[in-house]
Amino acid sequence: MKISHEVPIPYLGLSEDFNDYDYCLPHLLDESKEYEEYFRNAKAKGRYIIMDNSLHELGKPYDSDRLWYWMNELEPNEFIVPDYWQDKTRTLVSAKEWIHKKYPDNTTPVAVVQADSKPEALECYYILKTQGYQKIAFSYGADWYYDEGLSTTTDKENKFITKAHGRLNTIKEFYEKGLMSNYDRIHLLGCNVPQEFSWYKDLPIIESIDTSNPVIHGLAGCEYEDFGLNHKLDYKVDKFEGNAENWQIVLNNVKKFREQKWTI
Repeated sequence: MKISHEVPIPYLGLSEDFNDYDYCLPHLLDESKEYEEYFRNAKAKGRYIIMDNSLHELGKPYDSDRLWYWMNELEPNEFIVPDYWQDKTRTLVSAKEWIHKKYPDNTTPVAVVQADSKPEALECYYILKTQGYQKIAFSYGADWYYDEGLSTTTDKENKFITKAHGRLNTIKEFYEKGLMSNYDRIHLLGCNVPQEFSWYKDLPIIESIDTSNPVIHGLAGCEYEDFGLNHKLDYKVDKFEGNAENWQIVLNNVKKFREQKWTI
């Protein structure tokens, strides 16, 4: 499982020490010369790059023309095509349009499951596969994950823990019922709580994950507990710098995240 933790722009150079690949937010390529330079250098050095569409940061996908420009300019290893929050129909229409574009030979287009219920999520996943997507992502914060998590969580009052269970339960059910095979390739977009990823150890289909969680919490002075966390700070990495004096907390969080040796 490949892991990337997005960092605010001032810390980009330090992120190579702990990230398996670089996760690119394309709107920042237009906003920051420093950010653009980092990713041009990352490409030149042969680092693996996944380019997002900036939905999480902007509330909508970044401008299509600029997405297409930067995708061709950087030729990322993976490109997450525009999706729309909890809107299955609009997401599928977008995915159908983007799968037919001519991508660089080394770029794999990735689609995201968007839905407002588990049945819709299954339908979305199936259609994305029939459209030709070889890799598909699941976001972390869907509202309906809460209901899907109630059957396994011991802390039903905590929406962060319960939603984390909900995403796990959904993917696990799809896999155990044969709706996903060992050949499927899944990316997990973000997380509510860091300990969630230890719950996927028996699911070989999880190929990659990205989350700024250990970085954001670390820069805010919040060190992971031995069990992980039971809350989530509401900051987005593109607008947050935090306190540089807390960088050691970031490194401690990253170490715990990667080890995934949480107590219960």
